Amino acid sequence: MGINVLLLNPPYFPQFSKNSRSPAVSKGGCVYYPIFLGYAAGSLEMNGHTANLVDATAAKEVMPVEKVVEMVLEFKPKLIIMHTVTSSVVNDSKVATKIKESYSDCLIAMVGPHVSAVSENTLAIAPAVDMVMRREYDLIAVDVANRLEKNKSFADVQGITFRNAQNEIIKNPDAPDVPSEYLDKLPFVTQIWAKHLNIRDYFYPSVLYPEVTVMTGRGCPFRCTFCDWPQNFTGHQFRSRSTKNIVDEFEWVKTNLPYVQDIMIEDDTFTLDKNRVKAICQEIIDRGLKVMWTVNARADVDLETLKIMKAAGCRLVCVGVESSSQEILNNIKKGTNVKKIEQFFKDTKEANVLVHACFMMGNRGETKETIAHTVEFAKKVNPDTVQFFPIMVYPGTEAYEWAKTNNFLTIKAENWENWLLEDGTHNTIVSTDKLSAKELVDACDDARKNFYMRPSFIASKIWEGVTTPSEFPRLVKSGRTFFKYLFNTNEKSSLGETNQRTALPVIQQP
Repeated sequence: MGINVLLLNPPYFPQFSKNSRSPAVSKGGCVYYPIFLGYAAGSLEMNGHTANLVDATAAKEVMPVEKVVEMVLEFKPKLIIMHTVTSSVVNDSKVATKIKESYSDCLIAMVGPHVSAVSENTLAIAPAVDMVMRREYDLIAVDVANRLEKNKSFADVQGITFRNAQNEIIKNPDAPDVPSEYLDKLPFVTQIWAKHLNIRDYFYPSVLYPEVTVMTGRGCPFRCTFCDWPQNFTGHQFRSRSTKNIVDEFEWVKTNLPYVQDIMIEDDTFTLDKNRVKAICQEIIDRGLKVMWTVNARADVDLETLKIMKAAGCRLVCVGVESSSQEILNNIKKGTNVKKIEQFFKDTKEANVLVHACFMMGNRGETKETIAHTVEFAKKVNPDTVQFFPIMVYPGTEAYEWAKTNNFLTIKAENWENWLLEDGTHNTIVSTDKLSAKELVDACDDARKNFYMRPSFIASKIWEGVTTPSEFPRLVKSGRTFFKYLFNTNEKSSLGETNQRTALPVIQQP
């Protein structure tokens, strides 16, 4: 028979991109799908439970807490699974309290990379939360739901931190990664989006609109010091869905969601296994499937692979370049080579694949000189779109420990709400011995203007909109939001303690 389970992105800022790797209100208007809540919803439904997936932050007007409470009272879930992140955990704890004040007959569990890294701290600061499901929780959620239905103990459930009957916080051993075979059994997450969410609420500036997001594999073997997901959530062991299962979902989207213009593949590194990539592309080609898709990749994909990706419908790759300094790339264990990165950009142009490139300022070894060199490098390789942003460090990552150990954090550790500014955008919380937080923020602002305000770049975007009508809605939607921030000097990232938030957007501080 099963139980009712509410999977909730709690109210916070409107269009708060909570499920990105660096959660905040995006200056480009980006709003990520609640990707892991979606897969967990499918896992629960597949195992006989009734799931209701609610994203209270996706729309332009945030869902009020009162509306969430009304929904809970009507749905009467035995289990509520709340996705939370570093900057929202204090707010989300208060949402949990509001729910429990009106409806106490439920277990509230928090999930996500942040609580996976600091599960005991989470329960200590969130008295209304009963449990943390650590790391991937597709199977953990089913186990907990089954035990709630049968009124069984959680004492031997792997992967949870919970309060026992004596209100003691107990941390059970980790659960194993979700295996590839189970990933193939799950319902398509695009079916979950179509059933539970408004697809038009979600937007990536680099992806055609409207779009849907999927994952074809989980885990990343690389050891980038700053990357939150592999260190805290999905792990370093890569696990893939089968080629047939992946392309079946593409075909389902094409048939059932004909208005969708792009499929965003949100794997950490889709291009990790080139033979796998080629097999997926060949299957798309063999089926005669005309779909457009975008992927996360490393800046080392070879020309042959790029060409077959293009032939199979890939229009753009998102890559983390981070820096043009080989020393910095080595410091952050990126595992990439500057010369190969340059060749990658030449190859993408030859293959006619667009590139969205990300550059991160403030890593170990960064100086004003390396930043200037990186900006010039970005203009030289000339990606279709680009991001420049100060380093963001999250609990459980090697980068966070580096910043904390060297006293580079501008805020007190565990003052989680101060990871954001009052408008929900990123707060720059790192000042190194070479660059202050203000210098990092100013450098990123100057880099954006330096890159985007080139007459040649503006002309190319106008031409792109004219010659490729499918790109026009994306260019207009992202450009409108981005330029608001680009020229508003008041909307800067703060300098840590000098501009702490005194109120939360959903539930005001007493």
